[in-house]
Amino acid sequence: MTGGALARVIRSAAERRTAAEELCDLCAAPVPDEHRHLHDGTREEVLCACRPCALLFTEGDESDGRYRLIPLRRLRLPPVDTGPLGVPVGLAFFVPRADGTVLAHYPSPAGATRWEVDAEAWRKVVAGCPQLATLVPEVEALLVNTARGLAHHWIVPVDDCFRVVGVVRQEWRGMSGGETIWPALERFFAELAATRPGTPAARP
Repeated sequence: MTGGALARVIRSAAERRTAAEELCDLCAAPVPDEHRHLHDGTREEVLCACRPCALLFTEGDESDGRYRLIPLRRLRLPPVDTGPLGVPVGLAFFVPRADGTVLAHYPSPAGATRWEVDAEAWRKVVAGCPQLATLVPEVEALLVNTARGLAHHWIVPVDDCFRVVGVVRQEWRGMSGGETIWPALERFFAELAATRPGTPAARP
């Protein structure tokens, strides 16, 4: 997903949250707060889907269709050695793509900065944590938070990563982040740990 596409996803989600009600991006029917999302492979965007529209698509389907249902899997991993990836900050996520490349993103007050991960470095990380080989391209990610001595390593749906970006943009203050950003991130990961696998997490 490109940086511009990610920005559009975050902006679109923010606009929908300010509306009187959220609507399905396919049929315009109202959707509840907890609903499924689709990945639009043509526009590289994430779309809200009502239950009937979501049922039209199969989770894990890797066909050439335009839309793919974003999985609900949330799996906490043992500590992953991300040193070979050269992550400059403690909070980042890594999204494999259908062409075999992997894009790394780290949230910032201006959105998510991204770069392409070195292929050999990613292979070394996967060798150390074989579960990463099961990431579904485009719609799942490795989410890492090692800031302030933490050790959170998760396989999550990509919409969880967009939520992290939204938390950072909303709570960051000044040059260092201010007093609210770190408690907000702690709450995010606590909520992530509290949700049952396959259950949408609460929104920030």
